[in-house]
Amino acid sequence: MEDLRLAYLELLKQTIIDLNRCGSKEYRPIHYGRKLNLTVKPLLNVFSKMEHKRLVVCEEVVNTLENRMNGRDWPQYADSMIGYKRLTNIQDCVTDVLHNNIEGDLIETGVWRGGAVIFMRAILKAYNCTDRIVWAADSYEGLPQPNAHKYFADKDDQHHTFNELKISLETVKENFRKYDLLDEQVRFLKGWFKDTLPVAPIKKLAVLRLDGDMYESTMDALTNLYPKVSKGGYIIIDDWGAVEGCKLAVLDYRKQNNITAEIVPIDLDGIYWKKL
Repeated sequence: MEDLRLAYLELLKQTIIDLNRCGSKEYRPIHYGRKLNLTVKPLLNVFSKMEHKRLVVCEEVVNTLENRMNGRDWPQYADSMIGYKRLTNIQDCVTDVLHNNIEGDLIETGVWRGGAVIFMRAILKAYNCTDRIVWAADSYEGLPQPNAHKYFADKDDQHHTFNELKISLETVKENFRKYDLLDEQVRFLKGWFKDTLPVAPIKKLAVLRLDGDMYESTMDALTNLYPKVSKGGYIIIDDWGAVEGCKLAVLDYRKQNNITAEIVPIDLDGIYWKKL
């Protein structure tokens, strides 16, 4: 039975990150203002008219196995961009809390297309766990504009301009459905973290996974959810090595709360620790 569970989860991991497409060409829409830095009005008008006709300019991309393993690319078709190693970390953390009866639900703050929370739900299903909830917290409208007055580390953050991060709630629900994993054990928290997390009806957490990119999003998640993590549970930070504001928020929170648990690297960007 354990062999079947592991085979199911391995297949799902590879499918969620579209691993088999590595080495083949993808055609990724170009974000005109960011990628091309266009300021010439006639060119902008041309691209605007193309978008109106549902036409876009794409760049040809060949994704490497190394980048996909380490979550260092933005896949066009995959349901997650976190890569194989970070999905495996989720599997290790969730199975550990199940085997050791660590109380609490599972949550990711910042879900993009939903791949990580879909995988969390799949692990619960594989182990026939029916008494835990998977929470998917996201604005489902992209990231907020930086509040530089309150969070100076976010001063020049550009994530709010990334249309690629604006994935709707219905799209994420549909992604759950296509894996036959949308059920009563999945709950969605829609809105900015500063509004939803303080009032979220979550009593205890066994796994807290943060993927909010910015200082503000990371601090909101830690402030409101870390106290709910059970001893022996896990805190996973997706953007530690990719976004300086995220790393600074984690270090600030750990210092303010005298958290000394060892930080363990997952890959080039992700880290986690076990709550003591």
